[in-house]
Amino acid sequence: MEVNPSSGETVWTGVTGTRAALERDGFMIHPKAGAYCPAEWLDKGGYLDAKLARRHPRPWSI
Repeated sequence: MEVNPSSGETVWTGVTGTRAALERDGFMIHPKAGAYCPAEWLDKGGYLDAKLARRHPRPWSI
């Protein structure tokens, strides 16, 4: 999440990754965010990799 400087509201950046990766790179995490992804979907930097996600089955149905 990022903060909109004019309104002060948080804005979704569209980035998914580990808390450590997001914090390391200066992104904020909404305290009520409940989304997660399996570790097999993460790249070496700690972010969601769409190619890896497509190779591994989802633990839930979409």
